[in-house]
Amino acid sequence: MNSFWTGERVRPRGIEPEDWRAFMEMDGYSDHQRSGDMLHPPRSAEGYRAWAAEQAVAKPTGDCFRLAIEALDGGVLVGGISTHDADPRTGRFTYGIGVGGGHQRRGYASEAIVLLLGFMFGERRHHKCKARIYAYNGASVALHRGLGFAEEGRPREHEFFAGRHHDLVLLGITAPEFAERHPFGEP
Repeated sequence: MNSFWTGERVRPRGIEPEDWRAFMEMDGYSDHQRSGDMLHPPRSAEGYRAWAAEQAVAKPTGDCFRLAIEALDGGVLVGGISTHDADPRTGRFTYGIGVGGGHQRRGYASEAIVLLLGFMFGERRHHKCKARIYAYNGASVALHRGLGFAEEGRPREHEFFAGRHHDLVLLGITAPEFAERHPFGEP
């Protein structure tokens, strides 16, 4: 018996209270924070413990949820993936992903994204996924293009951090575009 949520390399899963330390470690790298979001003020270990405990019991709000990404080779938490702004009327949602620096370029992100999109398109009936990536993050832009995302816009000097403004790349993929590359399996 297999799980929809288990790939060859990763298993997206609910966040557990003991995951706090791995998330704190990932946030300890400024480059990691900036590649996915922005630089945040330091948080205490107790703050991370409280956050992880809260996430462990949080119920999804519609189709908006946050998952930990666990590597199958060793059961180590390597990152997180989440959905945002899910709108059942329009069938659109946005998602974000972060993989810790020591775990990048191993196929974890691409597999977690494919599992998430398979769920949102094939099980939840969404039609389009949107992603927002800082233009300087060429590896993430290339990853998304390789998965079939198309660039839909590039707001110039849209976000401010590290002392200057940065362009943002808006990417999207539709359910049919995804299914062409990753056919939905039989039940």
